[in-house]
Amino acid sequence: MPHLRAGLSRSRLPLPPIPVPVARAVVDCAVYVDGTRTPGYISYTDALHQVRETGTGFVWLGLHEPDATQMQNVGELFGLHELVIEDAIHAHQRPKLEVYDDVRFLVLRTVKYVEHESIDHASEVVETGEIMIFTGPDFVVTVRHGDHTHLSGVRRRLEKRPELLRLGPMAVLHAIADRVVDSYLAVAEKMDTDVEAIENAVFEPSARRVRIEPVYMLKREVLELRRAVSPLSMPLATLTVPDRPGVPTEIRRYLGDVADHLAMVIEQIAEYDLVLSSLLDAATAKIGIQQNTDMRKISAWVAIGAVPTMIAGIFGMNFEHMPGTGHTWAFVTLLVVLTVICVGLFAVFRHHRWL
Repeated sequence: MPHLRAGLSRSRLPLPPIPVPVARAVVDCAVYVDGTRTPGYISYTDALHQVRETGTGFVWLGLHEPDATQMQNVGELFGLHELVIEDAIHAHQRPKLEVYDDVRFLVLRTVKYVEHESIDHASEVVETGEIMIFTGPDFVVTVRHGDHTHLSGVRRRLEKRPELLRLGPMAVLHAIADRVVDSYLAVAEKMDTDVEAIENAVFEPSARRVRIEPVYMLKREVLELRRAVSPLSMPLATLTVPDRPGVPTEIRRYLGDVADHLAMVIEQIAEYDLVLSSLLDAATAKIGIQQNTDMRKISAWVAIGAVPTMIAGIFGMNFEHMPGTGHTWAFVTLLVVLTVICVGLFAVFRHHRWL
């Protein structure tokens, strides 16, 4: 029976993964000629062959979270470098621009504001994703990671402006970068409300307690936003260099406007970071003052309670001869003395704002 055991052992081996076709990751694919989208559905392979056979137009292929096999197939067809294919498969890249011959690879970090009722009960404010853009002489490939990184609106708006699409794949790159930077502005404006809420909570005169956890949380989210936004300034500066090969002059002007908006966002984020650092110091100082106040109150009540404790301890000792214990008015007198001392101490502590 050895052959049966061998056959059983082979049947228990894990089956190789079934490759998923690239079409499962394709969101949209189209050919644009003279700024106009050609009608009808077309696969990405036929689209690229059509463009390269006719020598006109370009292909825009949109992918959403492709796996290694899918991205490898796309990369081989479009002639992408193996390093950028690896980056496209593994997300969590920092914003950057890489150039391989006539192919540009731009990574953008996307951000989304997470709505919440109160900053005190929020666990996060910013959600991040990624968009990777490959541009060549006759193609644009966009790879999206994240559920909030939809580009359908960008494609529709761009298709309504054929004069921009006539400028080629770099027009698509500009439109996507402009949309992403505009989302930065929207998120920064919404975060201003959260920073103001934290500021009001820290400096609220009637607040008896300050919760420092929301300050830490918001500062962490601001740092996350900074890591997504700030590194993009260098790639945009590179693309706006005069006489940059492969970048039309009109596109450089548009990218310069995007870079200006990005600079505004970076300044706003830096201001939020500075304000939150100051609020963190103020909240820490306020908590220290509250703790000192609590300790003074505890010390004052302990001092007041020490007097009757001490006197009661003396007269509670089991001696035969205690002064005044033989008189009927001794107990009343002792209560009066204790009351006077305790009230006097309370008045003194209240005068010095310990109570």
